Amino acid sequence: MAKTKSKKKLPLAYKPIGFALGWTSGAVAGMAFQKTWKLIRHEDDAPDALDRDRRWGEILLAAAIQGAIFSVVRSAVNRAGAKAIERSTGSWPADDKGIA
Repeated sequence: MAKTKSKKKLPLAYKPIGFALGWTSGAVAGMAFQKTWKLIRHEDDAPDALDRDRRWGEILLAAAIQGAIFSVVRSAVNRAGAKAIERSTGSWPADDKGIA
């Protein structure tokens, strides 16, 4: 019975860790995007949606690349964090649906 109780409390205990991992993954993804954009377009700054002098294609390309990088980095960091929690506690840090 104690094991069931700890499994139910683990997702709540994981929330601060998940928050820190999310913040870290966002920072890493931002750096990865900047480096990727510089390799692709040889520019230091990626276009922003409100850049008047940029065309739609440039803005949408930058957004698509940024979104893909962010998603991959976030998923990798979250998965690594969940596996580390599972190794250290023996419990997966999310309910059956995968939501922490």
